[in-house]
Amino acid sequence: MKPISELLKQRNSTLYQIAPTVSVFDALLTLAKLEVGALLVMQDGKLQGVVSERDYTRKIALQGRNSKETTVADIMTREVITVGPKVGTRACMTLMSQKKIRHLPVVEDGKVLGLISIRDIMDDIIADNEQTISQLTSYINS
Repeated sequence: MKPISELLKQRNSTLYQIAPTVSVFDALLTLAKLEVGALLVMQDGKLQGVVSERDYTRKIALQGRNSKETTVADIMTREVITVGPKVGTRACMTLMSQKKIRHLPVVEDGKVLGLISIRDIMDDIIADNEQTISQLTSYINS
C-alpha cells in the first residue's frame, strides 16, 4: 500500500476548517455546502479538534441542545488521532477501524497537511484492485 501522502496529492489540497467559536449551526451549513462529513477545527494555524456530523448527532440532536446557541468548541472531538504523511493507507484504514473514526488528519511537524476520510482510502483500494484486474486480464489475454 502507498503512503497516505500519495492520497493527499491526488485530492483537492484545500483544508476545510472552522474556528472553535463558530456556532454548530454554521458548522452544519459549512458541512452541507462543502458536501463533507467533518471539518478541522483550527485556531491560529493549530489543530484544536475535529467536528463531524456524528458530533452533531450525538452531542446536539440527541441531547436536545440548540445548534445556534452552541459553539463548535463545545462538541468537537478534542483528542484527535493523527498520522504522518509516510504512514501507509492500510495502516490508516486499520487505525480508523480500531478507533471507530471516519476522518484522520495528516500532520507533520505540527502542520496539518490534510484530512483523509475512510471513503478516500476505500476509493484508493478499489482503484488499485481495478488496475490489478485490468493488468491480469491483459496478461491472460496476451
